[in-house]
Amino acid sequence: MRVEDRKFFVGLARAFGGAVLFSLPLLMTMEMWWLGFYLDRVKLLLFMVLMIPVVVALDYFSGFEETASWREDLMDGMIAYGVGLVASFVILLLFGIVNVEQPLREVVGKVAIQSVPASFGAVLANSQLAGDGDAAERRRKEDAGYAAKLFIMAAGAVFLAFNVAPTEEMIYISFIMSSWHALALVAASLLMMHGFVYASEFRGAPRVAHGTPGWSLFLRNTVVGYAIALAVSAYVLWTFGRLEHGVPSTYVMMTLVLGFPAALGAAAARLII
Repeated sequence: MRVEDRKFFVGLARAFGGAVLFSLPLLMTMEMWWLGFYLDRVKLLLFMVLMIPVVVALDYFSGFEETASWREDLMDGMIAYGVGLVASFVILLLFGIVNVEQPLREVVGKVAIQSVPASFGAVLANSQLAGDGDAAERRRKEDAGYAAKLFIMAAGAVFLAFNVAPTEEMIYISFIMSSWHALALVAASLLMMHGFVYASEFRGAPRVAHGTPGWSLFLRNTVVGYAIALAVSAYVLWTFGRLEHGVPSTYVMMTLVLGFPAALGAAAARLII
């Protein structure tokens, strides 16, 4: 076997392992099974289409195979998405959640909704499981502009929000919280985001130019990142049908609750990707 072919199949195996590892909690969550059954198909299709450029962009910074152009990143990203679909189907089949006797619409829905976190795991498999990202990818991360960093934060917010949004506990928390709880949660979200990225000295923390004011970092990165996390949270809630048959105050509270893990996901993405 040629060296190039061997590296591709090794990368594919890593991608499958990453897909299973990142998506396993949701693959074993009943709410996700039901979402695949009743979720509006237009919303599901829209969500999956919007996730394609996210997966491709993640591949640009941290793909499971070395790439040299955007065309290769696009192909690599689509392969990662395909690995996510296959991994989701195989695991759900092993668990007996899907079978050949079920209607095709139900099987497709259950597998499609699970493919999103699985594809994230597939595309991040190389950097997180192997730890041998190539020099080009490291340079891309270092040279990423402001817009690219915000996009990376949005991807991290999607991943963690996606893991929490289907649960009933998230709805319950939003109902028992008071307005004071909500304000404290906003403050905690901002402080934890900023602390994770700039104060905790974690591996992968971004370099800060000498003389950069602290307030500038907080406003341009933390506050904007938190706003992105809230927007992502609202969109995920809408996709999952959570923003229906309620009042605006309830929607705001749910968005703030989901915004907490989404904000941490956004901050973690700055460190990991």
